Amino acid sequence: MDDTSITNLISNVGFPIVITLYLLYRFEMRLKKLEDAIWQLGIEIKGGIKSKNE
Repeated sequence: MDDTSITNLISNVGFPIVITLYLLYRFEMRLKKLEDAIWQLGIEIKGGIKSKNE
């Protein structure tokens, strides 16, 4: 997004809505990273359990 489109967005929908959308976007990205980390941890735990049983 360039500066003009951001300025137009703020003037059209209001500052609180723009900030809310920005924060929701950042929150979604953090949730995605957390989901990936949990998925990877599960894979590593399963790998550790298999190697101990062998």
